[in-house]
Amino acid sequence: MIRYAIPLLAMSALAAPAAAAEVQIQAQAPVVELSVSETVNSAPDIAQVGTGVTTRARTAKDAVRLNAAAMQKVVDRLKALGIAAKDIQTSNFNLNAQFNYPNGGGTPVFAGYEASNQVSAKVRQVDKVGDVLDALVAAGANNISGPTFMLDDDGAPQQAARNKAFQRGSSMAQDYARMAGYTGVRLLEVSENVQSRGPLPPMPYAVRAEAADAKTPIEAGEVGTTVSLTLKYEMTR
Repeated sequence: MIRYAIPLLAMSALAAPAAAAEVQIQAQAPVVELSVSETVNSAPDIAQVGTGVTTRARTAKDAVRLNAAAMQKVVDRLKALGIAAKDIQTSNFNLNAQFNYPNGGGTPVFAGYEASNQVSAKVRQVDKVGDVLDALVAAGANNISGPTFMLDDDGAPQQAARNKAFQRGSSMAQDYARMAGYTGVRLLEVSENVQSRGPLPPMPYAVRAEAADAKTPIEAGEVGTTVSLTLKYEMTR
């Protein structure tokens, strides 16, 4: 949360040790506090995809070795698709012992090891996301999550949403002041919270090699950039 304080009092710097201080100005008239949110929708220009490989083997060493070879093919395919190395980041690596549990109870039976490696990749051509997913499956990826759509730079929609929220809050404060018998308002404080959101991403899912024969349809839709303001005004005459 970003907090902006409107300067109400000028103070001179003193030659004294620095210390935290808080200055509170008491309003002489009623104060109205408003929470206002505005959302601006935009077409996304980036999609984030999670992809990886899970392998199993009798020994930990073999599970990791098989996983490394399979994962290298996935990473190589991402780069061959034009995704820059800076846009590919390892997000998770796990190695766990696996056990079979007999029906009706009993002692679990050791079944080997499972290795899982996952990377997160930014796809900067959103119209190619379906092709990227299909290519990853063909390259051997058996765990995929996403896509999550977003904006590379949400500064412009943030500004637009901020302006709309501030103007609406100011108008509302003026209305309250008039209803209370005052002629205007004086801004005391502004607090801001920004949130960018798109459709909720799906949970990670396992895929089979046969899925590579079907083309995956992907719709980018829109992402919303929301600015929420808390505004405090003193009513004036």
